Amino acid sequence: MQYTLGVDIGTFETKAVLVDQNGSIIAQAQKGHKMLVPHPGWAEHRPNEDWWGDFCEVSQSVISTSKIDPTKILAVACSAIGPCMLPVDINGDPLMNGVLYGVDTRAHQEINDLNTEIGEDRIMEMGGNALTSQSVGPKILWLKRNRPEIFEKTHKILTSTSFLMHRLTGQYVIDHYTAANFTPLYDIHRQTWSDVLTQDIIPLDALPDLRWSTDIVGHVTARAARETGLPEGIPVTTGTIDAAAEAVSVGVADAGDTMCMYGSTIFMISLTENRVKDPKLWYAPWLFKGQHASMAGLATSGTLTHWFREH
Repeated sequence: MQYTLGVDIGTFETKAVLVDQNGSIIAQAQKGHKMLVPHPGWAEHRPNEDWWGDFCEVSQSVISTSKIDPTKILAVACSAIGPCMLPVDINGDPLMNGVLYGVDTRAHQEINDLNTEIGEDRIMEMGGNALTSQSVGPKILWLKRNRPEIFEKTHKILTSTSFLMHRLTGQYVIDHYTAANFTPLYDIHRQTWSDVLTQDIIPLDALPDLRWSTDIVGHVTARAARETGLPEGIPVTTGTIDAAAEAVSVGVADAGDTMCMYGSTIFMISLTENRVKDPKLWYAPWLFKGQHASMAGLATSGTLTHWFREH
């Protein structure tokens, strides 16, 4: 029997599932972590501990619990919260905590400034999205303005899955669906990074290489194998944001299919035949070439239960 491993990094919990070639679940594991709020409106994770540390722990756990021969694991894939903003140095090591998705609102001034500089209509036309707290571009600009000593050392700006891919394979990659949230740095028409709208945020070579979610981006390195318990050399796919992966898991496949996810946030995804132009919705190319997705969400949902539990 042969197996595949899937890992998801959520806002408050990491989950892993080991399945056999028939899709039967062989083992599962989970580990909790906290969302840090160092200032009102900020939301962060510790990448080494909450992302990579959790990944290693749940990977080792399912291998140990299942008692399988780990050399029978054929591939690994992961999803994670996003879009996030994490500056790393030349070695891929974090220079600060990872700034989380739309729940982090620190870049409100940068959003206003970019809208004034570029124009909301131009941003919407090229990027497919209005600038919101979900957008990574303004958060990179916030980093440049408010943490210049970190910005100067930055080799790459990663999201959560990009960080995991680098730890697993040594490659810097990001899927198109996640990249579309880096507004105004992603051109939805050419499906490439672009600095046409502004060159004031960051050089494009500091962004990860673009891939589709199911592309094999590399193979588990010797170091990653030692830390995760996975076999060295097995393939790793690009992965994507957790909500998109969940949509696939519940059968969202064709235009008209819609999912509403109740998690730490509420998130809705609907596939469409063509791009929907609406500033009240987020747009992204879907996980597979030729498909389109429109999204909407609420920043606080299940997160409220943590507040009630702690206070």
